[in-house]
Amino acid sequence: MNERDFADLAAGHALNALSDADERAYQEALASNPHWDSHVRDASEAIAALSDIVEPVDPPASVRASLLERIADLPQQTDVPPALDEDKEDFAAAGPAPVEPDATPARPASWGRRRWFTLAASIVAVLVLGFGAASIGQYVTRPASVVALEQIENAPDAQSASVTMPDGGSATAHWSASTGQSVLVTDGMPALSDDQTYELWFVRGETPIAAGIFETDAEGRATAILDGEFHSGDTIAVTIEPAGGSPDGTPSSAPVVAVATA
Repeated sequence: MNERDFADLAAGHALNALSDADERAYQEALASNPHWDSHVRDASEAIAALSDIVEPVDPPASVRASLLERIADLPQQTDVPPALDEDKEDFAAAGPAPVEPDATPARPASWGRRRWFTLAASIVAVLVLGFGAASIGQYVTRPASVVALEQIENAPDAQSASVTMPDGGSATAHWSASTGQSVLVTDGMPALSDDQTYELWFVRGETPIAAGIFETDAEGRATAILDGEFHSGDTIAVTIEPAGGSPDGTPSSAPVVAVATA
């Protein structure tokens, strides 16, 4: 299974829409590839955001009728072998017939069909909960940083602060102690060379704590979530580090952004 297949299964798992076989495949893939857990987190956060911001409503009766009609149109399969005609020759008595090798090698079942079934089941689950079909694509595919920013802004203790850099760029930190989340939104940040990256930090007292790296677009804009739990009084800082982040887990340069939250 590749990572794209796993991401699809993670979305189905978050909606409790996987078959038993797909759930086993999902659990086995996660155990073998723990670094794919970001897909699990993103899917769970997206579903949580859906439940937080949309009021459930009763779906119209036409939805159930339409689904049943479509199911009835699907080709049916059966595992029951056809009955033998007793008036015909008893081929069993003649022994097994020779089997000609198939020139085309057998191929494993396509994950594509399973993936589409999972997504279809997810959409049905969303409809039953009262969400529109268009909403699932809009919300489930949103970046985790955008979801976190929305959750922060909806929190009762949401706060933000902005700083302006000497070259005119700006950065606004958003945080909420009750959610433990923080997000940095930038505009006009200077472009970096290919061997550099921006790195986020919580500065807790005198101790810098690495909180992930991020890139900006051509206009120096980014919405970056800080990895780890925000604590009241933290300073949210950004440094310029070698590509991939600080090699020793400590800032290798002075911060270009520092936003105090106390």
